[in-house]
Amino acid sequence: MNTTTAKPKSLFQKVWDAHAIRKLASGQTQLLIGTHLIHEVTSPQAFGMLRDLGLKVLMPHRTFATVDHIVPTDQMFEPFADPLADAMIKELRRNCAEFGITFFDRSTGHQGIVHIVGPEQGITQPGTTIACGDSHTSTHGAFGAIAFGIGTSQVRDVLATQTMALGELKVRRINVEGKLETGVYAKDVILHIIRKLGVNGGTGYAYEYGGPVFDSFSLEERMTVCNMSIEGGARVGYVNPDQKTFDYLKGRPFAPKGSAWEDAVVRWTSFRSEPGCHYDDVVTFDAAEVEPTVTWGINPGQAISINERIPTVEDAPEEEKASVAEALAHMKLTPGAAIKGTPVNVAFLGSCTNGRLSDFVEVAKFLKGRKVAPNVRAIAVPGSQGVAKLCSEMGLDKLFEEAGFEWRGAGCSMCLAMNPDKLVGDEVCASSSNRNFKGRQGSPNGRTILMSPVMVAAAAVTGVVSDAREVFGT
Repeated sequence: MNTTTAKPKSLFQKVWDAHAIRKLASGQTQLLIGTHLIHEVTSPQAFGMLRDLGLKVLMPHRTFATVDHIVPTDQMFEPFADPLADAMIKELRRNCAEFGITFFDRSTGHQGIVHIVGPEQGITQPGTTIACGDSHTSTHGAFGAIAFGIGTSQVRDVLATQTMALGELKVRRINVEGKLETGVYAKDVILHIIRKLGVNGGTGYAYEYGGPVFDSFSLEERMTVCNMSIEGGARVGYVNPDQKTFDYLKGRPFAPKGSAWEDAVVRWTSFRSEPGCHYDDVVTFDAAEVEPTVTWGINPGQAISINERIPTVEDAPEEEKASVAEALAHMKLTPGAAIKGTPVNVAFLGSCTNGRLSDFVEVAKFLKGRKVAPNVRAIAVPGSQGVAKLCSEMGLDKLFEEAGFEWRGAGCSMCLAMNPDKLVGDEVCASSSNRNFKGRQGSPNGRTILMSPVMVAAAAVTGVVSDAREVFGT
């Protein structure tokens, strides 16, 4: 009689094993991709390669498309003023029609940022592998999926074979214990984690987030943290599925229905990490140490709490002195000075990190009755047409407009400026997005300060980087 007890496994290991087809000579694994998400930027060349090879999309029912990066958020009609953007949306339409792929076009009412559309449509589900030609695909890990960004040649591979070659990752468990203080949000948590572990700290890892703070987070808050896992060097970030996950998915268009729903919940639950499973590393943070956090430099790890001072080159570790000097020069900040009070020119609310309904609802609580400072250009960009519709039904669009924000259509907008929403010159932008790289927001000299949506609102109404707790009396 065999009494051998199977070793407990992490969610990552379970999902990996369930999707592994075979070990390749390279040492990588050929992995089945359960869901493939595409958009207009990284897919045209991939479809072109398929045509050149005379191949079809193997499993079109597993591929879903939307348009997000290049759409102008202030122009609701076509043709687009930018001929390249106009050509790209037309090409995506052509490819989806030819290969039988579901496309959430602008006319459907479901268009939006790919990492917002997937969850709100119920396409993103626990226990699955998800790939997309976009680095922030890790967002979908909030549902207990193993989700990662891929390059254009891999987009081709997934379209043609529904598989790709990938090396197995190590798993780091990140616990956040205790309770966050009032005025501290999911964005602050992930900026704090990246600051402490470094922008390369997650290289070779999948991050599993857990502990009381993540248990208390909504799915949208979990998405914010998982979204920025890639900014900490991790390929994947995920949270184990729980009742909140199932409640979020139930009734959504692509979620299982009827008796299939109960079966799905049982299956999804089985993918949770088991007590005693192996982690390659475990890191624990105290929630009480997390404060409203903002970036001061040119990568998301160059961050400080709102009441800290901008670092100096002299105080930086030897291996970081050059990058600190480069960041200070680009940002035109005074070493040793307070970050609070730094003037801003632009306030941007949106992106796949913080362009969801809950983000606008939370900001609206504090913005009502207030006005954007005269020196600030402020734009609010819902992450999807679905989010925009819900905001409109709640009157949030009017509230933002009354406060002085421009209320835009759905898209990536100023997060990466592959559209008309760009910084000008060396403008400083208080941004709820995920990257503060040089040139990220459209101007080579533009300066981006990442922060939570409520902190963006505080900067918008004061005209300077501010502590939202002081501005709004939280």
